[in-house]
Amino acid sequence: GWAWRTEADLVAPQFWSATADGWTRRRYGRVEPLPDLEPVQHVCWYEADAFARWAGRRLPTEAEWEKAASWDPAAGEAVKRRRPWDGAATPLAEAAALWTDGRRFGPDEVGAHPAGATPAGVHDLLGGVWEWTASDFAPYPGFTSFPYREYSEVFFGDGYKVLRGGSWANGPELIRAGNRSSERPDAALNVLGFRVAMDSR
Repeated sequence: GWAWRTEADLVAPQFWSATADGWTRRRYGRVEPLPDLEPVQHVCWYEADAFARWAGRRLPTEAEWEKAASWDPAAGEAVKRRRPWDGAATPLAEAAALWTDGRRFGPDEVGAHPAGATPAGVHDLLGGVWEWTASDFAPYPGFTSFPYREYSEVFFGDGYKVLRGGSWANGPELIRAGNRSSERPDAALNVLGFRVAMDSR
């Protein structure tokens, strides 16, 4: 990570700039103030991991992220939700309305959809930004390639990190707790962000 940061010669996330009036970001070819209430975006895995360590936290593992998004503590381990808010039955159009009105080109503000919180009280796990995890992209046990090998298998290994949650740019069919994606750790797309975790005491 430090080698990447040194080579890229960055002192802040790649598309962010400090000005006399505060932070700005370059988005879709124009410069705008960095929104205070949106999830952090345009950060690569190296930056997310560095921030988490600086804050005395860490990035969640893929398994931790999925459990936070899909587990209902009151129902026990046998119940796994497709989406935090629905128990698997919410129609896609209704689910989509929970996180976006379909006319924005970015995520909603953090906490804008309290009905989308998990039973454990975790907010904004789906549909805001793809969230970096600490996990390398690897196959699940029993994995077979589908629909073709190059769709995911060629990305397995320590060169790609797992992302979870889907983003504002994805259709509602992809916004579910079990969906996963991957990127190189130096990718800083406008749909990528993160949250931090800590060990329970």
